[in-house]
Amino acid sequence: MEKKIGEDSLQTWIVELLRPLIERWYSELGRPRFVGADQFIYYQQFDPSKVVAPDVYVLPGVAPGRRVRSWKVWETGIVPSFALEVVSSEDPYKDYVDAPERYRELGVKELVIFDPDWERGRDRVRWQRYRKLKTRGLVRVETTNADRIYARVLGCWLRVIGAGEQARLRLATGPEGEALFPTAAEAERAAKEAERAAKEAALSRIAELEAQIASAAGAGGKGSGAA
Repeated sequence: MEKKIGEDSLQTWIVELLRPLIERWYSELGRPRFVGADQFIYYQQFDPSKVVAPDVYVLPGVAPGRRVRSWKVWETGIVPSFALEVVSSEDPYKDYVDAPERYRELGVKELVIFDPDWERGRDRVRWQRYRKLKTRGLVRVETTNADRIYARVLGCWLRVIGAGEQARLRLATGPEGEALFPTAAEAERAAKEAERAAKEAALSRIAELEAQIASAAGAGGKGSGAA
């Protein structure tokens, strides 16, 4: 069975921000999905060692809000379509060597591995992306030290914001991932700001029209007096 080690706070902060973002992203697309974090996913009956515990994962065809303690693939036939692993500061090479093989056995369509401490080793890399290919199974198709990588299953970019202990993962859109997908709080603030701006514009327009009416009335009164 996969040994769970305590996550450091950076992993926790990354997951706490990213999981609800992915859930909102699917909701905005009109394709709601269950997006979970850090649950055991068992993929071979009678063998509890065949298990993964993704930092973030997506279950296609499963509604958001479902209570999941652990997931047994053979009971539902549903395999995560996407999984993200944040490389552990305690055992980084577990995510480089062991994780891809386990996710290959699981049958996940796409696996992204993010290493927040990639600069600490010459053989480490910020991003790795694995895709399930018809003839070869899960293979690594991309590595990069750029601040973003495109996640095909999600249909958007994963992008690093901040550095060091402030590093977080966000979703981004656009051809090069230039536009950040807003958090719920950011979207609410933007909506309130747009509403406020619209009200101010309407009030300004009303004041302008009232001034025009007053001006026209004044001009009309002067004309009558002259007659």
